[in-house]
Amino acid sequence: FQMTTLGNLTPSSTVFFCCDMQERFRPAIKYFGDIISVGQRLLQGARLLGIPVIVTEQYPKGLGSTVQEIDLTGAKLVLSKTKFSMVLPEVEAALAEIPGVRSVVLFGVETHVCIQQTALELIGRGLEVHIVADATSSRSMMDRMFALERLARTGIIVTTSEAILLQLVADKEHPKFKEIQNLIKASAPESGLLSKV
Repeated sequence: FQMTTLGNLTPSSTVFFCCDMQERFRPAIKYFGDIISVGQRLLQGARLLGIPVIVTEQYPKGLGSTVQEIDLTGAKLVLSKTKFSMVLPEVEAALAEIPGVRSVVLFGVETHVCIQQTALELIGRGLEVHIVADATSSRSMMDRMFALERLARTGIIVTTSEAILLQLVADKEHPKFKEIQNLIKASAPESGLLSKV
């Protein structure tokens, strides 16, 4: 019997994973513009709250580097890869350097490939994984939705950028609350998630 994962987030035990948000994907990925704008919010939030960020780029020689709109200032690690999962030896080493890391907030592309494989590897290593549904997409909405459903059934938390940012500050008295509030003042784009409703 598996206890439900409650998924409480605290900045000191959380790391953000930004997966393959690259130029070549721009025309191919559904709602990529929305995904980029939500990814920007998340990375700004990470900087405000001092949360380490790990970034990968899938075969950048062929697929280009991370899109310009995404500001990688202060990222702990930016790594090129050929493996679909982000769980590379260098990433494992970086995680080992973060004392008490418990939760990974994961976003980027594609939901059913690199995001799914990363999430399953991380959960297999005993980390708690939060997938930001409004900051991850695929070329096909079918692949995206089935991946999110599959991941949710494996105890991975499928959530939204606003839920995550507010969970991390937890209290309106938090010194960074006002700045986080400014990031989410305009609601995040729905990036096609409600098309089924």
